Amino acid sequence: MSTKRDDKSWQKDFLNMKSHSLSDAKLLMGGIKGLKDAWRLGVLHVEYERLKKLQEQQQ
Repeated sequence: MSTKRDDKSWQKDFLNMKSHSLSDAKLLMGGIKGLKDAWRLGVLHVEYERLKKLQEQQQ
C-alpha cells in the first residue's frame, strides 16, 4: 500500500464494504480537518484492515 497522504484507495474500498454513519462517510471522502478527525480516521483504518483480512480468509 502506498504511504502517500493523498492516496484514498482504502477509503473508497472501505465505503463499499459496509454502511457508515454520515459523519464517517464525510470523513472518508473529505479527509481530516483536525485532531479528532485524524483519530477517527485511524480507527476506521484499523477496522478496514480487520474487515479486509476477514474477506481474504473467506475467499
